[in-house]
Amino acid sequence: MLPPAAAFLPEITFQTSRASGPGGQNVNKVESRVELRWQLPASQVLTEAQKVLILEKLASQLTTEGYLLLVAQDDRSQLRNKEIVLARFHQLLEKSLRRPKPRRATRPSAGAVRKRLEGKKIQAEKKARRRPPE
Repeated sequence: MLPPAAAFLPEITFQTSRASGPGGQNVNKVESRVELRWQLPASQVLTEAQKVLILEKLASQLTTEGYLLLVAQDDRSQLRNKEIVLARFHQLLEKSLRRPKPRRATRPSAGAVRKRLEGKKIQAEKKARRRPPE
């Protein structure tokens, strides 16, 4: 079970910068882009088992020092972008901690096998009729 996003706040650092995209002149003077930085190995909120699971799933998204970087510049408001990036962060951690249901091997039914073979036979006869007579 993942703790709420608020539990991670002491471990997260935010950095702001000027965003690109919509916003008109506001973009040129307001730092509305928010970058979230969180170091997985130093986290005290997660257990070691959870850290290993997240490391496996998010290995391609972590820096060499183990930092997870997320950016939001969707909105004109810095506060709204901060909320967006926190929501993405929590959603990403939840998704990476979810274990997939184990797949149970199944066999096709006898009717499905029969239907597939009949279809193959019909297709083979159709193609055989297209060939010139020998």
